[in-house]
Amino acid sequence: MSEGAGEPVFWTDDSAVCAPLAHGEDVAAHFHDFGQLRYAASGALVTVTRAGTWVAPASRITWVPPFHVHSSRSYGETDVRLLRVPAELAERLPAEPSVFVASALLREAYLALLSDPDPVGSSRASLLLELVVVELVRARREPLRLPEPGDTRLKAVTDLLHADPASPATLAELGHRTGASERTLSRLFGSELSMSFHQWRTLLRVQRALLELGEGTSVTDTATRLGWANPSSFIDAFTDLVGETPGRYRSAARAAHD
Repeated sequence: MSEGAGEPVFWTDDSAVCAPLAHGEDVAAHFHDFGQLRYAASGALVTVTRAGTWVAPASRITWVPPFHVHSSRSYGETDVRLLRVPAELAERLPAEPSVFVASALLREAYLALLSDPDPVGSSRASLLLELVVVELVRARREPLRLPEPGDTRLKAVTDLLHADPASPATLAELGHRTGASERTLSRLFGSELSMSFHQWRTLLRVQRALLELGEGTSVTDTATRLGWANPSSFIDAFTDLVGETPGRYRSAARAAHD
């Protein structure tokens, strides 16, 4: 997936995004003058910025700092809960978009703020928001940022892979389809994205695996759908990047939905 087309729009609020999103629904590129936390109570939300793409199923919370342009796509029926973070609190969180692993305490405080809202600035609302920020500061950050290219030749290739992550096409074959040489594309992956073609495609597939596993797809079926030769190679790649096995991740993601 690539960032939404057209010039990004300044939004004063995100009320239009707070309704449930259908599978595959896009939210156009925009930005705010406040920080924003984004949580999918069901389904999963993919957030795209100029710095890269992040995937956040129900066990993750996405952070978008003020003035960062971002667009989104939903996977599954997605219940998005958005939380505005004022500038003085936003300064305590990372200066770049991030995804955090959400503890049970973090999720409960976050949902309490939005499900039973108190007036802004009330003692309860202030305490809950402070708790959310404190928990985020100590939460583990998800390392799976997928960098996105600016070069049009490289973007033509990554767009094909976004559309079909399981494609077994080699870089030479993809270059033939897009009109660029394998040598040029290989150089661009290294200079623009600081990784090889193989590393980028593996990261893309692992990101998509988060979505498949979060929807309850089995480890074996996920490996097959996303182009791995066998479940063992998928498990190894997933564990290296995520820090836990796909089976354990799947169990935790499903528990977060319950």
